[in-house]
Amino acid sequence: MDFVRVFKFLIEKFKQKKIDFALIGGFALYNAGINRATQDIDMLIPKEKAEEVKKLMVAQGYKILYDSEDVLNFISSDSELGRVDFVFAYRKYACGMIRRAPLKEILKNRFKVKIVKIEDLIGLKIQSSSNDPRRYHQDMNDIESLIENNYKALNMKLVKEYFDLFERERELTSILKRIKKC
Repeated sequence: MDFVRVFKFLIEKFKQKKIDFALIGGFALYNAGINRATQDIDMLIPKEKAEEVKKLMVAQGYKILYDSEDVLNFISSDSELGRVDFVFAYRKYACGMIRRAPLKEILKNRFKVKIVKIEDLIGLKIQSSSNDPRRYHQDMNDIESLIENNYKALNMKLVKEYFDLFERERELTSILKRIKKC
């Protein structure tokens, strides 16, 4: 996938259409100090912009892989355009994630984009592992690494709130004990 080409297109079009977004997924993990190869681009966008994004992506030659109340996934037959996934923000927490997301440089400083804060990335991973048990172990490993690598800078009140929201407080306590931060 040619990330530079796809980001250039997305950033340009989103700016023209005034579509706010924040990166999540592999790019957000990398920004938080977790190196993992990524094969796609994952973005959090306001739900009210879903139809507009759908039109933009289809006009660019992408095909819809999946379209639901919560996500929109695209893939291109052109391997350079690859896969782009959108998660919709319409609840209080997800909308706050976009608002709070700071601007960061990506791809060797070629682009400056919003990337969700680490606490919010943890929140998304808690939700993901709650919704899809197949993701549980990888997501929990990522969460533990995110907390351990960024503990001093984290807003632990917000992290705890995310664990409480999914009734998984014990898991946070266990993680904190393991990394000896209690």
